[in-house]
Amino acid sequence: MVSKKIRRSFRYAVVYGFIRILILVSGLMPRKAWLSVCGIFGALAYYGAGKTRRLTVHHLQLAFPEKSGDQIKKLAKQTFSMLGKNAGDILRSSQVKTLENLEEFLITEGLEHYERAHAKGKGVIFLTCHLGAFDLQVTNMAMRGLNPNIIGTPLKDPRLNDLLWKYRNSHGAVAIERGRETFRLIKVLKSGGSVALLIDQDTKVKSRFVNFFGMPAATPIGATVLALKTGAAVVPTYVHLREDGLQQMHILPEVPMVIAGDDETDMINNTQKLTTIIEHIIRKHPDQWVWMHERWKTKPGEEVS
Repeated sequence: MVSKKIRRSFRYAVVYGFIRILILVSGLMPRKAWLSVCGIFGALAYYGAGKTRRLTVHHLQLAFPEKSGDQIKKLAKQTFSMLGKNAGDILRSSQVKTLENLEEFLITEGLEHYERAHAKGKGVIFLTCHLGAFDLQVTNMAMRGLNPNIIGTPLKDPRLNDLLWKYRNSHGAVAIERGRETFRLIKVLKSGGSVALLIDQDTKVKSRFVNFFGMPAATPIGATVLALKTGAAVVPTYVHLREDGLQQMHILPEVPMVIAGDDETDMINNTQKLTTIIEHIIRKHPDQWVWMHERWKTKPGEEVS
């Protein structure tokens, strides 16, 4: 038992040190060169991470049964390469200090949709997903004075957790530990504030099964519950790395909630509506989503209710 703890502690120390080095190096290189290097690291990881590679290929096969084996393999390789590039941009962006600096490589489209939703005065729920350099969205929102509250699961290593939360808290964003957020988020929304939520992963939170890529997937209901309780506007957002090397954040029009009058029905129908939007986004940029995540792991009857 002691040796296991020592090995884990050593592994965390190595990862922490490696990330600190990467952050330092990222600022010493031109961004284009840095992303190229990170893309190579990601491509190499495809061959070195056996279990992760197998999960990625398997999930791509489930989601895209119409694709051939060669097409799936090619897409899986692209996914690892893009994961490396987007992770590299997140690490590098930790040194960005101003909105002007951020806009040198990040384009924002659809800000008027947020402004229209915010003007209603009932708060805004940014609905996003683990696609691309998704943490750049928090930086972008914070630098624009939106002060988003973002929920996250604490990392097991305190140093890595502090590093992540310091990054997310930069420029006015507020990182909140998962499981302690409900009343606080309701208060934030009631006061006209904003919250960023991700519902595209199978996690141990209150969930309902909805269709995702043609298969039932246990899906967090937090965004739907908050929207129905507070009347806050749900505004989907996502960011992707373009072919020209620029990042682009999309802020989409508000998604109106459908209210039938039955709480359970409303919860499932609206969660399905939001999940369908996320699926559509992923289908547009399939090489930038986290296919190694076990999205369909939970089976009916195992979900947290």
